[in-house]
Amino acid sequence: MSFWQAVFLGLVQGITEFLPISSSGHLSILNNLFGMSTPEDGHLFFDVLLHLGTLVSICVVYWKDIVAMFFDVLGFAGIGPAAGDRKSRYPAARMFLMIILATLPLALVLPIKDQLETLYYNSIFIGVALILTGCMLYVADKMVQGKKTETSMTVWDSLIIGLCQCAAVIPGLSRSGTTITAGLATGLRRDYAVKFAFLMSIPAVLGANLLSLVDAAKDGIDWSMMPAYLAGMLAASAAGILSIRLLKLLANRGRFGGFAYYCWVMGVLAIILTMIF
Repeated sequence: MSFWQAVFLGLVQGITEFLPISSSGHLSILNNLFGMSTPEDGHLFFDVLLHLGTLVSICVVYWKDIVAMFFDVLGFAGIGPAAGDRKSRYPAARMFLMIILATLPLALVLPIKDQLETLYYNSIFIGVALILTGCMLYVADKMVQGKKTETSMTVWDSLIIGLCQCAAVIPGLSRSGTTITAGLATGLRRDYAVKFAFLMSIPAVLGANLLSLVDAAKDGIDWSMMPAYLAGMLAASAAGILSIRLLKLLANRGRFGGFAYYCWVMGVLAIILTMIF
């Protein structure tokens, strides 16, 4: 993997991780159809760093919300300000609880993790999954604006979104697209659905990174590649910040349709190219 290839892959990761077009689907197409070395193709530590870069993106964009959750949880526990009406006084603490609940269903994926990873190398399956992602986004574009926020979403709402996040582990399905669509379907306000989808990815990405880091340590780390790896990480972080801000803007205007058409085109192309070559 060259320096500029690492930067390119970082940009691809940062853009596709947050825009609802599936990062795993795009990396699979690059690997399977164009023979390009990807993070999953023998560069596990690079994969960890790229996901760390996208995690930094979320923390930068939603830093105020993360800080608010931290202090609200302390206040809710009686460590911070004096307790009051907990639902209205500590809304960020309630959002933190909902994020934890939405993360719990991911435990269901662990027993079949290896089987799901094999789908990454099936380009026809990836194409079908991208088409399904496009269908979800098209439906999301037509949904009526909800009203629920951190003070009114329910436990069932968070669990439903969490189960949809489990489904999005399948390569080719967009995690952000799936969870945002699920949030809109449960009645969340559009801007809050986007915020919740990205914030709930923090524990998921941290957990996945810890598991990947163990595998990377076993395979060994090529320290000579570190400059390229770090450049890719920075590219992923910068592209991720821009992608999150763009999606927030588009979501507030209810414009997911363009992403739906893009996923349909990419899905069909992946299937056709696989059948030809």
